[in-house]
Amino acid sequence: MMREAKKRRDVLDRLKFIPLNARQTIYLTFSGEMRLRLNQTSNPNLGKGPLQRQEIMRLVGGADLHITRYFRAFGELAHGGISGPNIGVPTAAMRNKLFLQQYFAEADAPFSSLNAGVRYGRQEFTDGANLMTSQRDNNTLRFVLNGTRFWLRGKKLRGDFFDFHYTRLGHGGARDDVIDRGIRFSGGTAGLVIPHSFLGKSKLYLDPFVWRLRNRRAVWGTGQAREERVYYGARLWGDVDRLTIDWVANYQSGHYENRRIEAFQVFMAQTYRLGAARTAPRIGVHVDYASGGGAFGKGTLRNATVPFGNNIYYSYQLFLTPTNLMALAPNVTISPIESVRLTFEHQFAWRASLTDAVYRANGTAFSGSQSTHARRVAQSTRAQAVWT
Repeated sequence: MMREAKKRRDVLDRLKFIPLNARQTIYLTFSGEMRLRLNQTSNPNLGKGPLQRQEIMRLVGGADLHITRYFRAFGELAHGGISGPNIGVPTAAMRNKLFLQQYFAEADAPFSSLNAGVRYGRQEFTDGANLMTSQRDNNTLRFVLNGTRFWLRGKKLRGDFFDFHYTRLGHGGARDDVIDRGIRFSGGTAGLVIPHSFLGKSKLYLDPFVWRLRNRRAVWGTGQAREERVYYGARLWGDVDRLTIDWVANYQSGHYENRRIEAFQVFMAQTYRLGAARTAPRIGVHVDYASGGGAFGKGTLRNATVPFGNNIYYSYQLFLTPTNLMALAPNVTISPIESVRLTFEHQFAWRASLTDAVYRANGTAFSGSQSTHARRVAQSTRAQAVWT
Protein backbone atom coordinates (compact mmCIF):
# COMPACT_ATOMS: atom_id res chain seq x y z
CA MET A 1 0.00 0.00 0.00
CA MET A 2 2.73 2.50 0.99
CA ARG A 3 4.52 1.83 -2.31
CA GLU A 4 2.29 4.58 -3.73
CA ALA A 5 3.45 8.01 -2.55
CA LYS A 6 -0.07 9.50 -2.60
CA LYS A 7 -1.15 7.10 0.13
CA ARG A 8 1.53 8.24 2.59
CA ARG A 9 -0.29 10.65 4.86
CA ASP A 10 2.29 11.30 7.58
CA VAL A 11 6.03 11.11 8.14
CA LEU A 12 5.91 7.62 9.65
CA ASP A 13 4.25 6.18 6.54
CA ARG A 14 7.55 6.60 4.73
CA LEU A 15 9.05 3.93 7.03
CA LYS A 16 6.57 1.38 5.65
CA PHE A 17 8.26 1.26 2.24
CA ILE A 18 11.97 1.95 1.75
CA PRO A 19 13.08 0.64 -1.69
CA LEU A 20 16.61 -0.78 -1.92
CA ASN A 21 16.84 -1.19 -5.70
CA ALA A 22 15.73 0.77 -8.76
CA ARG A 23 12.87 -1.63 -9.64
CA GLN A 24 11.60 -1.45 -6.05
CA THR A 25 11.38 -5.23 -5.81
CA ILE A 26 13.64 -5.22 -2.74
CA TYR A 27 12.47 -3.04 0.11
CA LEU A 28 12.37 -2.60 3.88
CA THR A 29 9.41 -2.02 6.16
CA PHE A 30 9.89 -0.82 9.75
CA SER A 31 7.40 -1.32 12.58
CA GLY A 32 7.13 -0.39 16.23
CA GLU A 33 4.89 -0.33 19.26
CA MET A 34 4.83 1.43 22.60
CA ARG A 35 2.20 0.28 25.08
CA LEU A 36 1.63 1.74 28.52
CA ARG A 37 -0.82 -0.16 30.71
CA LEU A 38 -2.06 -0.09 34.30
CA ASN A 39 -3.57 -3.14 36.01
CA GLN A 40 -4.95 -2.75 39.53
CA THR A 41 -6.30 -5.86 41.29
CA SER A 42 -7.81 -6.26 44.73
CA ASN A 43 -7.35 -9.54 46.60
CA PRO A 44 -4.89 -10.94 44.02
CA ASN A 45 -4.93 -14.71 43.47
CA LEU A 46 -8.37 -14.85 45.15
CA GLY A 47 -6.85 -14.32 48.59
CA LYS A 48 -7.26 -11.49 51.06
CA GLY A 49 -4.44 -8.99 50.79
CA PRO A 50 -3.37 -5.50 49.72
CA LEU A 51 -4.00 -4.11 46.26
CA GLN A 52 -1.66 -5.12 43.47
CA ARG A 53 -0.86 -2.40 40.93
CA GLN A 54 1.09 -3.32 37.80
CA GLU A 55 2.56 -0.41 35.85
CA ILE A 56 3.54 -1.98 32.54
CA MET A 57 5.53 -0.72 29.56
CA ARG A 58 6.13 -2.53 26.27
CA LEU A 59 8.58 -1.30 23.62
CA VAL A 60 8.90 -3.16 20.30
CA GLY A 61 10.83 -2.39 17.12
CA GLY A 62 10.94 -4.52 13.97
CA ALA A 63 12.28 -4.62 10.42
CA ASP A 64 10.87 -6.61 7.50
CA LEU A 65 13.07 -7.19 4.43
CA HIS A 66 11.27 -8.21 1.23
CA ILE A 67 13.30 -9.66 -1.64
CA THR A 68 10.84 -9.89 -4.55
CA ARG A 69 7.45 -11.40 -3.78
CA TYR A 70 8.97 -14.78 -2.96
CA PHE A 71 11.17 -14.16 0.07
CA ARG A 72 11.18 -12.11 3.27
CA ALA A 73 13.17 -11.95 6.50
CA PHE A 74 11.77 -10.40 9.67
CA GLY A 75 13.36 -9.41 12.98
CA GLU A 76 11.88 -7.84 16.11
CA LEU A 77 13.34 -6.63 19.41
CA ALA A 78 11.23 -6.03 22.51
CA HIS A 79 11.64 -4.61 26.01
CA GLY A 80 9.26 -5.34 28.87
CA GLY A 81 9.09 -3.27 32.04
CA ILE A 82 6.88 -3.60 35.11
CA SER A 83 6.79 -1.85 38.48
CA GLY A 84 4.33 -1.04 41.25
CA PRO A 85 3.38 -2.22 44.74
CA ASN A 86 2.73 -5.84 45.67
CA ILE A 87 3.79 -7.32 42.31
CA GLY A 88 5.94 -10.04 43.86
CA VAL A 89 8.69 -11.40 41.61
CA PRO A 90 7.64 -10.65 38.01
CA THR A 91 8.00 -13.41 35.43
CA ALA A 92 10.33 -12.93 32.48
CA ALA A 93 7.27 -12.50 30.26
CA MET A 94 6.45 -9.35 32.27
CA ARG A 95 9.97 -7.96 32.91
CA ASN A 96 12.73 -8.41 30.34
CA LYS A 97 15.55 -6.01 29.50
CA LEU A 98 15.82 -7.10 25.89
CA PHE A 99 14.09 -9.91 24.03
CA LEU A 100 14.71 -11.06 20.47
CA GLN A 101 10.99 -11.55 20.08
CA GLN A 102 10.85 -12.70 16.45
CA TYR A 103 13.40 -13.63 13.82
CA PHE A 104 12.41 -15.74 10.86
CA ALA A 105 12.84 -16.25 7.14
CA GLU A 106 9.89 -16.99 4.88
CA ALA A 107 9.59 -18.22 1.30
CA ASP A 108 6.41 -18.19 -0.82
CA ALA A 109 5.64 -20.00 -4.06
CA PRO A 110 2.40 -18.68 -5.58
CA PHE A 111 0.76 -20.81 -8.26
CA SER A 112 -2.36 -20.18 -10.33
CA SER A 113 -4.76 -21.77 -7.83
CA LEU A 114 -2.51 -22.54 -4.86
CA ASN A 115 -0.04 -20.80 -2.59
CA ALA A 116 2.74 -22.76 -0.86
CA GLY A 117 4.99 -21.30 1.80
CA VAL A 118 7.38 -22.09 4.60
CA ARG A 119 8.60 -20.05 7.58
CA TYR A 120 11.52 -20.94 9.85
CA GLY A 121 12.68 -19.28 13.06
CA ARG A 122 11.13 -17.63 16.11
CA GLN A 123 7.59 -16.53 15.34
CA GLU A 124 4.07 -15.91 16.58
CA PHE A 125 1.56 -18.70 15.93
CA THR A 126 -2.20 -18.46 16.39
CA ASP A 127 -3.71 -20.96 13.95
CA GLY A 128 -6.59 -22.06 16.14
CA ALA A 129 -9.33 -20.85 18.44
CA ASN A 130 -8.40 -17.98 20.75
CA LEU A 131 -8.92 -20.19 23.81
CA MET A 132 -6.33 -22.70 22.55
CA THR A 133 -3.64 -20.65 20.76
CA SER A 134 -2.99 -16.98 21.48
CA GLN A 135 -0.14 -14.46 21.60
CA ARG A 136 -1.24 -13.78 25.18
CA ASP A 137 -1.23 -10.04 24.68
CA ASN A 138 -2.00 -9.45 28.37
CA ASN A 139 1.68 -10.19 29.02
CA THR A 140 4.25 -7.48 28.46
CA LEU A 141 6.01 -9.76 25.95
CA ARG A 142 3.96 -11.71 23.44
CA PHE A 143 4.09 -15.50 23.27
CA VAL A 144 6.39 -16.86 20.53
CA LEU A 145 7.55 -20.29 19.35
CA ASN A 146 10.65 -21.63 17.59
CA GLY A 147 10.62 -23.90 14.56
CA THR A 148 9.06 -24.46 11.16
CA ARG A 149 5.64 -23.81 9.68
CA PHE A 150 4.56 -24.95 6.21
CA TRP A 151 1.30 -24.16 4.42
CA LEU A 152 -0.72 -24.91 1.30
CA ARG A 153 -3.63 -22.56 0.63
CA GLY A 154 -6.26 -22.48 -2.09
CA LYS A 155 -9.52 -20.60 -2.46
CA LYS A 156 -11.64 -23.18 -0.63
CA LEU A 157 -9.13 -25.43 1.14
CA ARG A 158 -5.96 -24.99 3.16
CA GLY A 159 -3.52 -26.95 5.25
CA ASP A 160 -1.01 -25.67 7.83
CA PHE A 161 1.63 -27.93 9.35
CA PHE A 162 4.10 -27.02 12.10
CA ASP A 163 6.78 -28.26 14.46
CA PHE A 164 7.74 -25.89 17.29
CA HIS A 165 9.56 -25.68 20.60
CA TYR A 166 8.61 -23.19 23.32
CA THR A 167 10.85 -20.31 24.41
CA ARG A 168 12.49 -20.23 27.86
CA LEU A 169 12.78 -16.60 28.92
CA GLY A 170 15.42 -14.89 31.01
CA HIS A 171 15.25 -11.42 32.58
CA GLY A 172 18.38 -9.94 31.03
CA GLY A 173 19.55 -9.35 27.47
CA ALA A 174 18.70 -11.18 24.27
CA ARG A 175 21.12 -14.05 24.93
CA ASP A 176 19.26 -15.53 27.90
CA ASP A 177 15.99 -16.13 25.98
CA VAL A 178 16.61 -19.58 24.54
CA ILE A 179 14.76 -22.44 22.87
CA ASP A 180 13.10 -24.70 25.44
CA ARG A 181 13.79 -28.23 24.19
CA GLY A 182 11.62 -29.66 26.97
CA ILE A 183 8.31 -28.56 25.40
CA ARG A 184 7.47 -29.42 21.79
CA PHE A 185 4.26 -28.53 19.94
CA SER A 186 3.57 -30.00 16.49
CA GLY A 187 0.70 -30.97 14.23
CA GLY A 188 -1.55 -29.74 11.48
CA THR A 189 -4.71 -27.69 10.93
CA ALA A 190 -6.89 -27.88 7.84
CA GLY A 191 -9.45 -25.36 6.65
CA LEU A 192 -12.60 -25.60 4.56
CA VAL A 193 -14.78 -22.77 3.31
CA ILE A 194 -18.39 -23.92 3.67
CA PRO A 195 -20.60 -22.87 0.70
CA HIS A 196 -22.31 -19.52 1.33
CA SER A 197 -25.71 -21.03 0.47
CA PHE A 198 -25.44 -23.38 3.45
CA LEU A 199 -28.14 -22.54 6.02
CA GLY A 200 -29.44 -19.80 3.78
CA LYS A 201 -27.08 -16.81 3.90
CA SER A 202 -23.88 -17.76 5.70
CA LYS A 203 -20.13 -17.30 5.81
CA LEU A 204 -18.77 -20.29 7.72
CA TYR A 205 -15.41 -22.06 8.04
CA LEU A 206 -14.56 -25.52 9.37
CA ASP A 207 -11.04 -26.11 10.75
CA PRO A 208 -10.27 -29.70 11.83
CA PHE A 209 -6.95 -30.18 13.63
CA VAL A 210 -4.62 -32.82 15.07
CA TRP A 211 -1.94 -31.51 17.46
CA ARG A 212 0.62 -33.07 19.76
CA LEU A 213 2.07 -31.39 22.87
CA ARG A 214 5.06 -33.01 24.61
CA ASN A 215 6.23 -31.62 27.94
CA ARG A 216 9.06 -33.14 29.97
CA ARG A 217 8.07 -31.12 33.07
CA ALA A 218 4.28 -31.28 33.20
CA VAL A 219 2.83 -30.81 36.69
CA TRP A 220 -0.42 -32.33 37.91
CA GLY A 221 -1.28 -32.61 41.59
CA THR A 222 1.90 -32.82 43.63
CA GLY A 223 4.09 -34.48 40.99
CA GLN A 224 6.04 -33.62 37.87
CA ALA A 225 6.49 -36.02 34.95
CA ARG A 226 6.81 -36.31 31.19
CA GLU A 227 3.53 -35.85 29.34
CA GLU A 228 2.56 -36.50 25.74
CA ARG A 229 -0.89 -35.19 24.85
CA VAL A 230 -2.62 -35.46 21.45
CA TYR A 231 -5.54 -33.20 20.47
CA TYR A 232 -8.20 -34.32 17.97
CA GLY A 233 -10.69 -31.58 17.29
CA ALA A 234 -12.47 -29.13 15.02
CA ARG A 235 -13.56 -25.53 15.02
CA LEU A 236 -16.69 -24.17 13.28
CA TRP A 237 -16.80 -20.39 13.10
CA GLY A 238 -18.28 -17.52 11.12
CA ASP A 239 -21.66 -15.91 10.47
CA VAL A 240 -25.12 -17.18 9.64
CA ASP A 241 -27.05 -14.03 8.71
CA ARG A 242 -27.10 -12.04 12.01
CA LEU A 243 -25.76 -14.91 14.14
CA THR A 244 -22.01 -15.13 14.83
CA ILE A 245 -20.63 -18.41 16.18
CA ASP A 246 -17.29 -19.81 17.34
CA TRP A 247 -17.60 -23.47 18.36
CA VAL A 248 -14.67 -25.73 19.27
CA ALA A 249 -14.59 -29.34 20.44
CA ASN A 250 -11.56 -31.53 21.05
CA TYR A 251 -10.69 -34.90 22.56
CA GLN A 252 -7.30 -35.32 24.28
CA SER A 253 -5.44 -38.59 24.66
CA GLY A 254 -1.90 -39.64 25.53
CA HIS A 255 0.14 -40.45 28.62
CA TYR A 256 1.33 -38.66 31.75
CA GLU A 257 4.31 -40.79 32.80
CA ASN A 258 2.67 -44.25 32.91
CA ARG A 259 -0.89 -42.96 33.31
CA ARG A 260 -3.37 -42.69 30.46
CA ILE A 261 -4.93 -39.34 29.48
CA GLU A 262 -8.59 -39.09 28.51
CA ALA A 263 -9.95 -35.53 28.48
CA PHE A 264 -12.08 -33.24 26.37
CA GLN A 265 -13.19 -29.64 25.95
CA VAL A 266 -16.17 -27.90 24.34
CA PHE A 267 -16.22 -24.13 23.81
CA MET A 268 -19.37 -22.54 22.37
CA ALA A 269 -19.63 -18.76 21.90
CA GLN A 270 -22.45 -17.11 19.95
CA THR A 271 -23.93 -13.65 19.55
CA TYR A 272 -27.01 -12.43 17.69
CA ARG A 273 -27.36 -8.95 16.19
CA LEU A 274 -30.82 -7.52 16.88
CA GLY A 275 -30.92 -5.29 13.79
CA ALA A 276 -29.55 -4.96 10.29
CA ALA A 277 -27.18 -2.06 11.08
CA ARG A 278 -23.61 -2.72 12.19
CA THR A 279 -24.25 -0.72 15.36
CA ALA A 280 -27.36 -2.73 16.32
CA PRO A 281 -27.29 -4.29 19.82
CA ARG A 282 -26.03 -7.86 20.19
CA ILE A 283 -27.01 -10.47 22.74
CA GLY A 284 -24.94 -13.56 23.33
CA VAL A 285 -23.71 -16.30 25.59
CA HIS A 286 -20.65 -18.49 25.84
CA VAL A 287 -20.86 -22.00 27.31
CA ASP A 288 -17.65 -23.90 28.03
CA TYR A 289 -16.74 -27.30 29.46
CA ALA A 290 -13.26 -28.66 30.25
CA SER A 291 -13.01 -32.04 31.92
CA GLY A 292 -11.14 -32.65 35.17
CA GLY A 293 -10.18 -35.39 37.57
CA GLY A 294 -7.25 -37.61 38.45
CA ALA A 295 -4.57 -35.01 39.12
CA PHE A 296 -4.56 -35.77 42.85
CA GLY A 297 -5.14 -39.49 42.51
CA LYS A 298 -4.06 -42.45 40.44
CA GLY A 299 -5.26 -44.05 37.24
CA THR A 300 -6.56 -42.14 34.22
CA LEU A 301 -5.83 -38.40 34.09
CA ARG A 302 -8.96 -36.57 32.91
CA ASN A 303 -7.73 -33.00 33.24
CA ALA A 304 -8.05 -31.12 29.96
CA THR A 305 -5.64 -28.33 29.13
CA VAL A 306 -4.75 -26.05 26.20
CA PRO A 307 -1.35 -25.38 24.57
CA PHE A 308 -1.23 -21.59 25.18
CA GLY A 309 -4.70 -20.09 25.20
CA ASN A 310 -6.03 -16.64 26.05
CA ASN A 311 -7.07 -16.82 29.71
CA ILE A 312 -8.31 -13.23 30.06
CA TYR A 313 -11.38 -14.62 28.29
CA TYR A 314 -12.45 -15.89 31.73
CA SER A 315 -10.99 -13.19 33.99
CA TYR A 316 -8.68 -10.22 33.63
CA GLN A 317 -7.16 -11.28 36.95
CA LEU A 318 -6.16 -14.64 35.36
CA PHE A 319 -7.67 -16.81 38.09
CA LEU A 320 -9.39 -19.32 35.77
CA THR A 321 -8.34 -21.57 32.89
CA PRO A 322 -10.16 -24.28 30.87
CA THR A 323 -9.12 -27.16 33.14
CA ASN A 324 -11.76 -28.81 35.36
CA LEU A 325 -14.11 -25.96 34.50
CA MET A 326 -17.72 -25.34 33.51
CA ALA A 327 -18.62 -21.76 32.56
CA LEU A 328 -21.76 -19.96 31.46
CA ALA A 329 -21.66 -16.25 30.56
CA PRO A 330 -24.58 -14.30 29.02
CA ASN A 331 -23.59 -10.93 27.55
CA VAL A 332 -24.91 -7.90 25.70
CA THR A 333 -23.07 -5.44 23.44
CA ILE A 334 -24.31 -2.00 22.38
CA SER A 335 -22.77 0.67 20.16
CA PRO A 336 -24.26 4.10 20.86
CA ILE A 337 -22.07 5.42 18.03
CA GLU A 338 -20.08 3.50 15.41
CA SER A 339 -16.67 4.05 17.05
CA VAL A 340 -17.76 3.03 20.59
CA ARG A 341 -18.61 -0.49 21.78
CA LEU A 342 -19.92 -1.30 25.28
CA THR A 343 -20.07 -4.92 26.48
CA PHE A 344 -21.58 -6.26 29.70
CA GLU A 345 -21.15 -9.88 30.83
CA HIS A 346 -21.96 -11.95 33.90
CA GLN A 347 -20.16 -15.28 34.23
CA PHE A 348 -20.90 -18.33 36.37
CA ALA A 349 -18.08 -20.86 36.93
CA TRP A 350 -18.15 -24.33 38.48
CA ARG A 351 -15.79 -27.28 38.87
CA ALA A 352 -16.42 -30.14 36.44
CA SER A 353 -15.03 -32.69 38.95
CA LEU A 354 -15.42 -32.32 42.71
CA THR A 355 -12.30 -34.43 43.32
CA ASP A 356 -10.03 -32.01 41.49
CA ALA A 357 -8.81 -28.47 42.03
CA VAL A 358 -9.53 -25.03 40.64
CA TYR A 359 -6.71 -24.01 38.30
CA ARG A 360 -5.09 -20.65 37.65
CA ALA A 361 -4.21 -19.34 34.18
CA ASN A 362 -0.63 -20.62 34.55
CA GLY A 363 -1.93 -24.16 35.05
CA THR A 364 -1.20 -24.42 38.78
CA ALA A 365 -3.89 -25.44 41.27
CA PHE A 366 -5.21 -23.21 44.02
CA SER A 367 -3.83 -24.88 47.13
CA GLY A 368 -6.37 -27.06 48.89
CA SER A 369 -9.17 -26.43 46.40
CA GLN A 370 -9.23 -30.13 45.46
CA SER A 371 -10.39 -30.94 49.01
CA THR A 372 -13.45 -28.69 49.13
CA HIS A 373 -16.98 -29.97 48.51
CA ALA A 374 -18.51 -26.99 46.72
CA ARG A 375 -19.00 -27.17 42.97
CA ARG A 376 -19.45 -23.42 42.47
CA VAL A 377 -16.20 -21.54 41.95
CA ALA A 378 -17.15 -17.92 41.29
CA GLN A 379 -19.47 -15.41 39.70
CA SER A 380 -17.91 -12.45 37.94
CA THR A 381 -19.31 -9.37 36.23
CA ARG A 382 -17.46 -7.50 33.52
CA ALA A 383 -18.10 -4.17 31.86
CA GLN A 384 -15.89 -3.10 28.98
CA ALA A 385 -15.80 0.05 26.85
CA VAL A 386 -13.83 0.17 23.61
CA TRP A 387 -13.28 3.30 21.53
CA THR A 388 -11.61 2.95 18.13
